[in-house]
Amino acid sequence: MVRRGSMQYWHRRRAAKPLPRIRSYPATAEISLSDVLTYKVGMTYLTMIDDSSSPSKNMEVAKACTVLEVPRTEAYGIRFYTKDEVTGYKKVYAEVYNAAVAQKLGIKSPKFTEDKIDAAKGSAEPIDISLLMVTYPDESAMSQNHPNRYEVKIRGGKDMAEKINFAAKFLGKEVKPSDIFKNGERVDVFAVSKGKGWQGPVKRFGVSRLFHKATGKSRHVGTLGPANPANVLYTVPQAGQMGYHYRAEHNKRLLKIGTKNEVDAVNKKGGFLNYGLVKNDYLIIEGSVPGSAKRMVRVRHSMDYARAQIKEPKISYISRQ
Repeated sequence: MVRRGSMQYWHRRRAAKPLPRIRSYPATAEISLSDVLTYKVGMTYLTMIDDSSSPSKNMEVAKACTVLEVPRTEAYGIRFYTKDEVTGYKKVYAEVYNAAVAQKLGIKSPKFTEDKIDAAKGSAEPIDISLLMVTYPDESAMSQNHPNRYEVKIRGGKDMAEKINFAAKFLGKEVKPSDIFKNGERVDVFAVSKGKGWQGPVKRFGVSRLFHKATGKSRHVGTLGPANPANVLYTVPQAGQMGYHYRAEHNKRLLKIGTKNEVDAVNKKGGFLNYGLVKNDYLIIEGSVPGSAKRMVRVRHSMDYARAQIKEPKISYISRQ
C-alpha cells in the first residue's frame, strides 16, 4: 500500500471561516500596510517579455495568471494593543472608529473616540497598532450583500508615533492596492482551498484499490495496524474531510495592478466563468491561487524578497478569450 499526502498538513480539518488567516509578517524598515483582501475572479493568460535569467530571457513568453478583484476598501478604525502583564501576550488597549463609516457598518461603541489618537501618541501603553478595514463585495459581481471586515498590520516605522500618524492618514478613507504594492513585486497569497467534502482513503491519500478477491471491499485500506498492540496510528490513511483547508503560497509575482478604468483590458466576453465581469481595481498574479471563484484571498508582502529587487514586467498582451 502506497500512501500519499504530506503529514505537514495535519489535522485535515475544515477551515473555521472563509476569511484566510495570516500569522506572521515580514520585518521591514519602510512603513507600509501589510496586506489587502481580494476576491478570486478566475484564470487567463498573458504574454510578456521574460526578464529572468532563463534561456528565454528577453523573449516574449506566455504566462498563466490569476485575476483577483479588489472592491472598494475603506479604513474604518485603528486598533491599539498593549502588553498583558499576566500572560505576556498582546491585548486590545483601545479602538478608534471613523464616525461616518462606523455608523454605516452599524458599529456602536461610544467609549472609543477619535481623541484617543492624540492621547496614544504620548502614551507608553500601546506597543502595536493595526488598521481595521472593510470591503464592499456587493459593488462587484459577487452575490454577497454584506461587507467583510478584517485587520491589517502596519509594518515598519521608527516609533509608535510614526505608526499612529500613518494609520490616521488612512482613517475613514479609501485604500487602493497601489498604496500597498508595486507592479512586479513578490507577494504571498492566503486562501481557503476548494472543498471536496467527505472522501475515502483512495481519493484522499491515493492508496491503491485492493484486489477484487482480497476482501468484501476494494476502496479502503488493507490494514489499520497490528492486532497487538491494538492501536491505530494517526498516520494511517482513513476517510475524512478533503479540501476547504487554509493554504498559503509564497513568492508569487504580482504582474499588474489594474484600476477601475482599465477593466476592459482584462474582462472576458460574457465575463469570467462562475464569477462575471470585473468592475473594480484588480490584481494579476502569476500562476494559480488556491480556492474557487469568488473565494476571499489575502495578498501579503513576501517574506523572502526585498522590495529593492522589484522589476516591473513588460506586458504586451492579456487574453480576453
